[in-house]
This record gives sequence, C-alpha cells and structure tokens, in this order.
Amino acid sequence: MITYRTADGGTIEATRRGIEVDLHVRNAAGRTVATVEMSADDAFALTNDLKRAA
Repeated sequence: MITYRTADGGTIEATRRGIEVDLHVRNAAGRTVATVEMSADDAFALTNDLKRAA
C-alpha cells in the first residue's frame, strides 16, 4: 500500500490487486470520500498527476 497526501490534507491509499488498483480517498478528517477500483495503468497516470500538482 502506498499513501499519497492531497493539498487539502486528505489522503489517497493505493493498494495493488494484480492488474488493478484499489484507491481509498479520505478527506482531512479521515472520512472515506470514495473507494475506486481502476487499472494499474490508469492509477499510475493519476498518481503521477498528483505528484506533479503537489
């Protein structure tokens, strides 16, 4: 599992499951905002965008 911090204090936890990734998005208070399942390629692109925005 890898955890990314968002600009507003939230987190995105990425857990790889074979060729897919589960993303758990939480707000600054720690409440789950969304749980998303996507391909590893899409998750990689998204996390690269997050790193550039930080």
